[in-house]
Amino acid sequence: MIEYLVVTGLSGAGRSSAAATLEDLGWFVIDNLPPALIGRVAELAGRRDSDLERLCFVTGRGGPDSIGDLVAIVAGLRATGARVRMLFLDSSDEVLVRRFEGTRRRHPVEGPTLLDAIRTERALLQDIRQSADVVIDTSSVNINELRSRLSDLFVDDRSGSAMETAVLSFGFKHGLPLDVDLVLDCRFLPNPHWVDELRNLTGLDEPVREFVLASGESQEFLDRVTDLLTFLLPAYAREGKAYLSIAIGCTGGQHRSVVIAEELAARVKELGFHPNVHHRDIER
Repeated sequence: MIEYLVVTGLSGAGRSSAAATLEDLGWFVIDNLPPALIGRVAELAGRRDSDLERLCFVTGRGGPDSIGDLVAIVAGLRATGARVRMLFLDSSDEVLVRRFEGTRRRHPVEGPTLLDAIRTERALLQDIRQSADVVIDTSSVNINELRSRLSDLFVDDRSGSAMETAVLSFGFKHGLPLDVDLVLDCRFLPNPHWVDELRNLTGLDEPVREFVLASGESQEFLDRVTDLLTFLLPAYAREGKAYLSIAIGCTGGQHRSVVIAEELAARVKELGFHPNVHHRDIER
């Protein structure tokens, strides 16, 4: 049976870049498809003589008036028994303004100002965003980072049964990640930044790892979070959640959060899940 992916989101948030990446990852991508045609194209693709296995619809470029009831369309696809996922690409108003001004493109939504048009589109797409299986905020993501995130999420995985999990480290001073489900703060742990020989290292270096994990509070924190996830992960999976992302934050995102994210990912794996690990701010 064909696996479907629907990609939508705010204008300027990266749909074209996502389409190109997904095509490289082996998806058959149909870009700029009106939502009303998704069901018909899926019906043709699902015929017995079709050799398609992974079909991606990128939609929304025509503006929110062309979106229609995308939530109902996706629900109809799922009713066929196929595996269907929806990705929503988001970005901050400020970043979208800069992107449109930089390219001199016209925003597809009418408004007295560019910012008004962006905010109108955001309000119109709110229900679709809330229905998405996964949301990626591209505000501070470059094309290579977006490619990496999409590769983690949509590589060729035919199991289709287990909930996909991700563990992200980040620095609070660089902003809270907006596309995660659970956020944990480890800024109470001893900070390697104040140790001269550790300051220029990261949480991927063994001396920093040993320093952070030497704290009794680190071990207790990991144990308590593991207990919580032992309860939460199977519960989310039973409810049919396709993705769960867990973010661990420290001040700069280079030391403590990196160590804790790596350790927590190892424990999540022991629980029977296979998390992707991403360190958002480790190079800052």
